[in-house]
Amino acid sequence: MQTSSSSPASRGPDEGQTGIAPATVRHARPGARHAQLRSQALELLRQAVAAHPGAVVQSSSLGAEDMVLTDLIRRHALDIRVATLDTGVLHPQTLELIRRAREHYGIDIEVWHPSHQAVVEFVGRNGSDAMYRSVQLRHACCALRKLEPLGRMLQGRSAWVTGLRREQSAQRGAVQARQVGSDGRVKFSPLVDWSLGDVWHYIAEFEVPYNPLHDAFYPSIGCAPCTRAVALGEDQRAGRWWWERDGEKECGLHVQRPHGQAGTPAAGSAS
Repeated sequence: MQTSSSSPASRGPDEGQTGIAPATVRHARPGARHAQLRSQALELLRQAVAAHPGAVVQSSSLGAEDMVLTDLIRRHALDIRVATLDTGVLHPQTLELIRRAREHYGIDIEVWHPSHQAVVEFVGRNGSDAMYRSVQLRHACCALRKLEPLGRMLQGRSAWVTGLRREQSAQRGAVQARQVGSDGRVKFSPLVDWSLGDVWHYIAEFEVPYNPLHDAFYPSIGCAPCTRAVALGEDQRAGRWWWERDGEKECGLHVQRPHGQAGTPAAGSAS
C-alpha cells in the first residue's frame, strides 16, 4: 500500500526550469460549450445566494478552479464570502496567493487554522512525517489540519461553494452541481462539467491570479509534504499522496458519508 516518501521536488519538473510555457499557455483550450458552462456556473451561484441569503461561503483551496469561482463571485458582486484553510504546512507560493488575491479583489479572505495545541500533540506523538507512515495517520493528519477547521468555517452557514470538477478523478466522477448533506447544508459545485481547458481559458481571459506552482506542473496543490509535480501522462491528482498505491486519495473534505456518520463535514457540510 505504501512506499517510502520522497521530496515533491524530486518527482517531476523543477519549478525553477526555464523555457517552460506557463499553465495558461499549456492548458487554455475552451470546449465548445464554454460560454454555456460559464453562464450555468454564474446562474448556480446566483441561485445559491437567493436561497441562502447571507449564509453562503466559498471554501477555496486556492487552486485554479477555486480562483475562477472567486473571480466570478467578485466580478458579479455576489454575496458570497471567500474563505480558505491554512493547514500550517502549505507551500509559500500558496500563502502568497492569499495576499495577492486579497489585493487583486479588494476582499478580506477568511483564513481558518487548525488548533495549535492539537497539532503540537499530534506531531509530538507521531512525528512530522506521520503522513508517510500509514494511510490511517495521513487521514488523521488531514482530519486535524483540514476537517476540524472546515467544520468551524461552516458553522452558521447553510450553503457552501466548491471548485470540484467531475474530470478531476474517478472519485469525483459522480459529483453533482448541487448536493444536500445529511445536516441539510447544501454544497454547490458550479464547475462540475468544466474541463481543465475551460478553467485555464477563463484564467487567461480574465487574468485571474493563480498559484505559480501550476506553471511548474502541479495541477493539484495541497499541503507541501503531500504534493509533488506530475510527469507527462499522469492524471491531474497523481501528485497528491503519491506514495499511497491504492485506496481513495482524498482528504475527506469531499467524500460522501452514510447518513448520520460523524467525523467529517462530508458532502453537505467543506483540494
